[in-house]
Amino acid sequence: MSSTPLAGIRVIDLTQIYQGPYAAFLMAAAGADVIKVEPPGGERLRGRGGEYTPLSFAMLNSNKRSVTLDLKAVEGKALLKDLVNDADVLLENFAPGVMDRLGLGWETLHELNPKLIYGSGTGYGLSGPDMNQLAMDHTIQAASGVMASTGDEGQPPARAGGAPSDLMGGVHIYAGVLSALVGRGVSGKGTRVEVSMLEAMFFTLCSEFAAYHSRGELPPRNSGRSPSGVCPYGRYQCSDGWIAIICVAEGHWRAVARVIGQEQLLNDVDFDAAYKRKKIEPQINAMIESWSIKHSREEAFRLLREAKVPVAPVKTLDEVYRDPHLLARGALNTMTHPQLGEVNLPTSPIRYSDYDRLDVEFYPEPGQHNEQVYGDQLGLSAVTLEDYRKRGII
Repeated sequence: MSSTPLAGIRVIDLTQIYQGPYAAFLMAAAGADVIKVEPPGGERLRGRGGEYTPLSFAMLNSNKRSVTLDLKAVEGKALLKDLVNDADVLLENFAPGVMDRLGLGWETLHELNPKLIYGSGTGYGLSGPDMNQLAMDHTIQAASGVMASTGDEGQPPARAGGAPSDLMGGVHIYAGVLSALVGRGVSGKGTRVEVSMLEAMFFTLCSEFAAYHSRGELPPRNSGRSPSGVCPYGRYQCSDGWIAIICVAEGHWRAVARVIGQEQLLNDVDFDAAYKRKKIEPQINAMIESWSIKHSREEAFRLLREAKVPVAPVKTLDEVYRDPHLLARGALNTMTHPQLGEVNLPTSPIRYSDYDRLDVEFYPEPGQHNEQVYGDQLGLSAVTLEDYRKRGII
């Protein structure tokens, strides 16, 4: 058995920003040899942090090798084809049609390497009336219904924190490519894997769509209320912060009532079912918050956790960045980089019982592995490499 699940798999990573690089990072963390192909000077996300590469790039590009390549140059196209000849996977998240216009699309590369798995990530897919619509996480949140479902009634639609559209797209690319690799093991044939960020986000709104289907009307936006009818469900202020509670079973509600000193409600028929409590949700939330505001966040969290209520403190980013649980599990790794200084870099959330877990390695500098890949792997001479470098091909 190999020491990692994707040992021996070579990936050509043409992706940029968040969506594709995350898929490639998951593959690198699983032991694949991921060669990040960047334009001369580096992928554009590198430049968003000002003087130094931003932490976001470091998080998404650990454990990869980097080569630089001008895909518009004749020699650049030839070098990419040479890389594809010996690759298992190619990943790209350019706008639809870009790779075809470069002469490096699916049909061309599939003919060159029939066993190639070609992963394509886009905003709206490679077909349909919106296929050429420009797409970023922000606009996909808007187009997918996430933005219209986030925030509070009477306020403007709100974006969800983080970059869920990009990362959901990346997870689906990863899953699709792995499925295709399994299929290739049976058929011996490569395939194109296509993932639309818009379609990946549809499943994140299961509760909202269920509520819409059952009621025949749009559920009101309320960031402190469950669209599926669960109650209690919300964020509750403490003396020094907030906690979040969700009660999906009657036992959870009964535990909350006992903790907040409202045991008399346990025999009240107006409170004995979630749909009844939903009708008086503001009253219930006020009771819970009148209790929580008298306690510190950690004390309220402890009391509810001990009563086996689904509860969590609402943590700030700096708390999550130094979370003792994540550090203890090795999900975050404290490392020192010559430019970034001390950072906590995450590893893959995916773990395997019978494979080694790779140590996190810092992202490569642009073209750091040009000689190793183009020289040692493809056999280009030092003279040719220097010529290509001077001409801006690599």
